[in-house]
Amino acid sequence: MNVTFKTNKLKKLANDYSKCQREMGAIRAKWFQKRLNDLIDAEILEDVRYLPGNYHELTGNRKGQWACDLDQPYRLIFEPHEDPIPTDEQGIVLWLEIKGVEVIEIVNYHKK
Repeated sequence: MNVTFKTNKLKKLANDYSKCQREMGAIRAKWFQKRLNDLIDAEILEDVRYLPGNYHELTGNRKGQWACDLDQPYRLIFEPHEDPIPTDEQGIVLWLEIKGVEVIEIVNYHKK
C-alpha cells in the first residue's frame, strides 16, 4: 500500500530508526516501525484489518481516520488517500477499496 506522511517529522522518524528511538523511546519506535511495515506490505487496507494492532475506524470528531495500537495508550493515526472514502449503499466503509494512507500523528487521544 502507498503510505505517505502528513509531516516531514513523521517521515524522518519513519526513515531513521535511531532518531525514532531517541525521540519516542525503544518500545514505541519498535511498534511504530512494525505498524508502518504492516501498512506498506499490505495491498489494500483490508489486509491489515485483522492483524495484531487493532486497526479500526474512528468515530465522532475523528470520523474518516483510522487508528492502530502502538504502546498503550498511544495510537498511530492515519487517513485513506481516497477522497471521498469509498462506502457502500449503507455508508459502510469499503476497506477493500482503500489502497493508500497518510500517517497523520502518533497520539494518546483518550487522555483527558
